This record gives sequence, C-alpha cells and structure tokens, in this order.
Amino acid sequence: MRARLFVATAAAAGTLAALAATPAQAAEYTSALKIKGVQYDAPGSDSNNCATGNSKAEYLEIKNYSPSKTVNLKGYVVEDAVGNRFTFKANHYLQPGDQVKLRGGHGNDSDAKNVVYRDNCNFIWNNDKDTIYFYKPTGAGADSHAYTKRGSDPDGNGYIKYHG
Repeated sequence: MRARLFVATAAAAGTLAALAATPAQAAEYTSALKIKGVQYDAPGSDSNNCATGNSKAEYLEIKNYSPSKTVNLKGYVVEDAVGNRFTFKANHYLQPGDQVKLRGGHGNDSDAKNVVYRDNCNFIWNNDKDTIYFYKPTGAGADSHAYTKRGSDPDGNGYIKYHG
C-alpha cells in the first residue's frame, strides 16, 4: 500500500510540476497569427448605415508573429461572443511580422494596404464588453480575448492592444 501511495504521489507531483511550467494561456500562443488589437468602438456616433456610417472605422488587427513563416489567412475565422462570424474566404498571405486590419463595411481587399473588409456594415464588436475568438482553418483556437470597456480600455479611446 505504501509503495502505491509513493508512486501516485510522485506521479501527481510530476503532473503539478508540468502544469506549473506551462503558462496559463499557453493555448493562446500556439499560433503564429494572433490578435494584435481591436478598435471595438469606432470613433464618432455609431451608425451602421453603409453609405454614411462609421462601421469601417471598427477593425480587428491580426499579426503574424512568426519570425520565418508566411501564413495564409484563408479559412481562418473571427467570431464574437454571440456567434457573429467572419471567415477569410480568399487567399491573403501575411509575411513574418506583417499584419492585416479586418474592417467592417464594404471595400476592396488589398494585400498592399493590408486590409480585408467584412462586406457587412453592421458592427461586430460590442462597445461595452465582448469576447473575440480567432480560429485556425482546422477549427482549433488561434487566439482569444475578452474585454470590458471599463476594465480593458483605461484611456477610453475604443482601442485595446493585446500583443505588441
């Protein structure tokens, strides 16, 4: 009995040591692509009118943090807490250190200007609080962040930076 208890205790200690060595948000860092920041509250009075609104000023920045790997955004998915989704349907390659802004509204996607439009004039991010999920084409999580206006945006400018 004592030998079994020792083996079980040693196994548990090994498991605890492994857990202690793993960062709490390790899953967040398993992807080269991460959420750099979000302009969740577009400047000005909110209007999702396609012709005169400001939904283009709401955007999500995604950056390739890999030092050597080019990543294609095709198939990646962005989603909010209530299930509003955007899937990157076209090829958009991010070189190491490159980033893209996923904007609301309509426009011409451009590799040169590093912009992709959602082709939807409705806002996706709530101004008070929300959660941003970013999924790989396989469905695995690439990155996620929850925010509250009061707790995450101390200067109140509607932009939150997550990764440098």
